[in-house]
Amino acid sequence: MVINVNEYSDFLNKLAEDIDIPPRKYEDAVDRYQDVGKWLDGGIYSGACSGGVDIFPQGSFCLGTVTRPVRSGMDSDYDIDLVCKIPLRKDQTDPLSVKKMVGDRLKENERYRKMLEEEGKRCWTLAYSEEDYIGFHLDVLPAVPDPQMDCDTAIAITNKRDSSYAWSASDPKGYARWFDERNRAAFDLVAAEQKRLVQQSVPMVYARVEDVPDQLVHTSLQRAIQIMKRHRDIYCADPKYAPISIIITTLAACFYQGEPNLYSALKNIVDRLTAYKVLFDHPASGFSGLIKRTTDGGWYIANPVNPDENFADRWHEDDHARARMFFSWLASLRRDLIDMLAQDRSMVEETVAATLGVRPVATKVHGKPRPWRKF
Repeated sequence: MVINVNEYSDFLNKLAEDIDIPPRKYEDAVDRYQDVGKWLDGGIYSGACSGGVDIFPQGSFCLGTVTRPVRSGMDSDYDIDLVCKIPLRKDQTDPLSVKKMVGDRLKENERYRKMLEEEGKRCWTLAYSEEDYIGFHLDVLPAVPDPQMDCDTAIAITNKRDSSYAWSASDPKGYARWFDERNRAAFDLVAAEQKRLVQQSVPMVYARVEDVPDQLVHTSLQRAIQIMKRHRDIYCADPKYAPISIIITTLAACFYQGEPNLYSALKNIVDRLTAYKVLFDHPASGFSGLIKRTTDGGWYIANPVNPDENFADRWHEDDHARARMFFSWLASLRRDLIDMLAQDRSMVEETVAATLGVRPVATKVHGKPRPWRKF
C-alpha cells in the first residue's frame, strides 16, 4: 500500500522533534552561555581594547537546527558554539595572544577551570554534566573584528596549527542573517502557531507566547537539516570524512524552495544534490552550480557570505575521501528516507528507526493501533 505523503511527512516531523533540543534544555543552555558571557565580559584583556567584549551564539543553536549528537552509536551531549569577540584591532595583536586571553580568563573562574578541556584547534571547551545525563559542550571561540573583510560583522578567529597560530576569516552573524533570509517566508507562515503550541506545552518555562524564542520555531527547511544531520551521524562510521554541518546547512538552504511539507523539502534537496555526482565521475563535464570542481582537481563550495572561503577545501584529500563519503551518504539518505512511500508501513518504521537512531514504541488509542506515533 502506498503511504500518504502528508502522513509520512508528519511522521518525519515527529522524529525531528525527538532529536531536537527540548524547550527546557534550550533554556538551560541559554543560562549557561549567558553566565559564561558575563564572566568573559568582566575580564581585563588588554589596554588597547576599545569597548566591551561581544559574546554571541553561532551555528545550529543560533539557526534553530540543533540536533542531539551521536557518538560511538550513543546519544551524546549537545554542542553549543559561542563567539567571544574581543575589541582589539587585528593589527595590534596576534592569534596566540587572543586565544590565551580567553583561556586565561576562563581559568580564573574556579568552576570553569574544572570544566575546561584541553585547548582545541580553534576554541576552548567547557564540559557541563547535568543531573538528567544530558549535558552540554560549550565551545568558546576567541575572535577579533576583521577590518580586511568588506563587512561590519566579519571576524578573525584563532586557528592553532601544530605549535603555531594563525588567523582564519569567519562571519557567523552574516551567515545567520543569510540563513534567516532564506528561511523567512516559511518562518512567517508557521511562527505564531508553533510558538503558541510551545508555550502551551511548557507554561512554566514560557509564561507568554511572546516569550518563546524564534529558535524554537522550525520550518520544513530546519527540520530537513536536522533529519539530514542525524542520518549523517548514524551513517558515517568514520567522522573524519563525514559531511560537515556547515556544508549540509548551506546546500539545503540554497536548494530550499519554501516547501511547507517536510518530505517534499527533503526530497527536493536530496534530488538536487544528487545531480552533482556527475562532477565526481566527470570533473570536466561543464556541470556547474553550488558544488564546483576546480582546475587542479579540487572541489569548491563557497561560503554564501564570503565567496573566498571554500567549505570543501579538503574534499580532494585522501583520494577525495570526503567527496566520496558525501555522495555515498546522499545515496543512503535517499534509500532510507526518500524512497519509502511504496514500502510496507511496518518496514518504514523499522528502517527509519534504525537509520535515525531512534526506537519505535507500540501504542493504542481507544484499543486500536496508533501508527506513526512520535518515537
